[in-house]
Amino acid sequence: MTKENPYWFFEKWGVEPSESLSSRIQDLEEKYASLLMDVKRLEEENIETTNTLYEIMNSVEGLDARIDILTLNNWIDKDVRGS
Repeated sequence: MTKENPYWFFEKWGVEPSESLSSRIQDLEEKYASLLMDVKRLEEENIETTNTLYEIMNSVEGLDARIDILTLNNWIDKDVRGS
């Protein structure tokens, strides 16, 4: 491979031979830092979403309990009056 094309490595990885390795490393470090910030933001959003879902779940459970109490009271009243 190297006898046919001495720049095979650069072509394989999409790097120009004139491009220095340090500039490529700098680009990758910048992309890495950007991705870390994205991960942090998504983790924060996940925490907020999870908290909101717990709040909704607790609210629904509270309403469900109230519906059960009202239904039970209604059945008891009908049973007492019906007897």
